[in-house]
Amino acid sequence: VVDELGLEGVSCVHARAEEGARNKKYREQFDLAVSRAVARLPILCEYCLPFVKRGGHFLALKGRAYAEEVEEAAKAIKVMGGSKTEMREVHLPGLDDKRAIITVTKTMPTPKVYPRKAGTPAKNPL
Repeated sequence: VVDELGLEGVSCVHARAEEGARNKKYREQFDLAVSRAVARLPILCEYCLPFVKRGGHFLALKGRAYAEEVEEAAKAIKVMGGSKTEMREVHLPGLDDKRAIITVTKTMPTPKVYPRKAGTPAKNPL
C-alpha cells in the first residue's frame, strides 16, 4: 500500500501489539496508528494508543454501532492517554451498512503497564 500510494517517511511494523508496544523503538513513536474492525473499541485503544506519540492519532474503522462503542471506550481512551474523539461516517463501495472512522487524539503518555499481556484486554476490557 505504501508503494502503491507513493508514500514517503512511512514505517510499517509487523508484530503483536502487546509485544511491539513495549519495545522502546515503537512505543509512542508514531503519528498515526490505524485498525480495521477487529475488536471492540476499548480493546483496540489498549492495543493501538501505546504506539501513538502525543499529538498523534489513532483511527479505527467501526460498524453501525460505532457511537455506542465510543461511549463504551471512554475509560480506555482516557487511561491510554487519549482525549478528543471524533466520529466521521463513511460509505464503503458495495456495502449498504453504516460505518464510521473513529479518530482518537493522543494527548498524554500511556502508562507503562499497558498494553496488558495477550488475551487480557479481551477478557477484562477497561
